[in-house]
Amino acid sequence: MGADLLKNVRVVLFETAHPGNIGAAASALKTMGLGQLLLVAPQRFPDPQAEWLAVGAIDVLARARVCANLDEALAGSAFTVACTTRPREVAVPMVAAREAAARMVEVARTQPVALVFGKETYGLTTAEVKLCQLLAAIPADPEFSSLNVAAAVQVMAYELRIAALGETMPDDKAREHATHEEVERFYEHFERSVLESGFLNPEHPTKLMPRVRRLFNRAQLEKEEVSILRGVIKALSTPKPKRR
Repeated sequence: MGADLLKNVRVVLFETAHPGNIGAAASALKTMGLGQLLLVAPQRFPDPQAEWLAVGAIDVLARARVCANLDEALAGSAFTVACTTRPREVAVPMVAAREAAARMVEVARTQPVALVFGKETYGLTTAEVKLCQLLAAIPADPEFSSLNVAAAVQVMAYELRIAALGETMPDDKAREHATHEEVERFYEHFERSVLESGFLNPEHPTKLMPRVRRLFNRAQLEKEEVSILRGVIKALSTPKPKRR
């Protein structure tokens, strides 16, 4: 197993402004045995500066896939992690980079996972972060905690490799996690149901949905669990025929 499972790890760069950061990130990935690079709406790509900074990782750069939005980049992933430098008031728990890498590797044994990095200027918005299930924080000096995006990619790629090299196959059957799309459809179904029932007032939504996301993100829902939950919601939402 070991480093082979890194083939199931995709790294997503969101709206990167400088093409040099894309090239440097590609180089960082290759040094740690990762090869999947996805670019969400990059400002300049392809670009010669990306190739200059990629050095010996032109092959990773050539395979990089450009996506129109974050949902497209995360499609099919069973576990999604956003790298950030600051805690937020959102429904996504935060852990240190090393723990996040270990959790990604556990899922990557059998299913695709994704690691997301935001813009150079201000990272990811709350709306973008909520599409992920976990936040990963690199424990930098709090007096100067802002890392260049390519440097952050290098740190996380290293942690992923270390976690992968120490990974052993457990005795029990691996969990089949729900994909990004399946979980998002469940949240949409849940929100629609609580709105229709009157439990959630659209004019005063409070923090119900962020708290619901936080609850189920902690559980890391499996495919079968999502099906059960959606079945329960459907049954509760459907009027029952009156008994004679």
